Amino acid sequence: MESLVKFLSRVGPFPRRHAESLIRDGRVKVNNAVATSPSLQLGSQDQVSVDGEILRAEAIKVYIALNKPDGYISDLKDVKGRKLARELIKHDLRLFPVGRLDYHSEGLMIFTNDGDLANYVMHPRYNVTKEYLVKFKGLLDKESVGKMKKGILIEGELYQAESVRLVKKSVANAWYSIIVNEGKNRMIRKMGQALGHPVLKLIRVRIGKLLLGDLNPGEYRHIEKNEII
Repeated sequence: MESLVKFLSRVGPFPRRHAESLIRDGRVKVNNAVATSPSLQLGSQDQVSVDGEILRAEAIKVYIALNKPDGYISDLKDVKGRKLARELIKHDLRLFPVGRLDYHSEGLMIFTNDGDLANYVMHPRYNVTKEYLVKFKGLLDKESVGKMKKGILIEGELYQAESVRLVKKSVANAWYSIIVNEGKNRMIRKMGQALGHPVLKLIRVRIGKLLLGDLNPGEYRHIEKNEII
């Protein structure tokens, strides 16, 4: 069972207040009868329409790009009570993250209710690349860059970058553009640690065709599927 207002927010998609307004205005019907209560409980066979258009569960796909700040968790729950990136998106839809970033990493995340898109983006076979701006401690020498591109075996698992390009450097540290087509947990940080060049800052700037652009940390925007793939 699910309340009518929650169904409208999830499937519509309508923000919760908009959904409540639609119900008050008599624009929502359940089984061809005008609905009057946002808390009306729906069964699996109930038919909901807005302005005569039938809403079908999961029929409308939503895609949101978020710039995750440092200090937020990508998962939808956290037993430690830390801040969730999902809470930055003011929408009642059931959205899940595509391509997580760890607690201290920043940058582009996608939230959607499209499972097919999520699988396409994250499965290595589709070669959807992700690009990161990474600040390493120290300057990577040619041997280190070569190891990252060839692959580094860490705890029995191979971690590999498609591209490693120097962006800028200072006396003590250097920024690189790192491109990968895998989504292994903390892979760039693990490679840096293995090479003796710990990651000091990591920002994801691209997923597929989608660029982080001018989104500030904590900001998000609705996007189209063709912006990603």
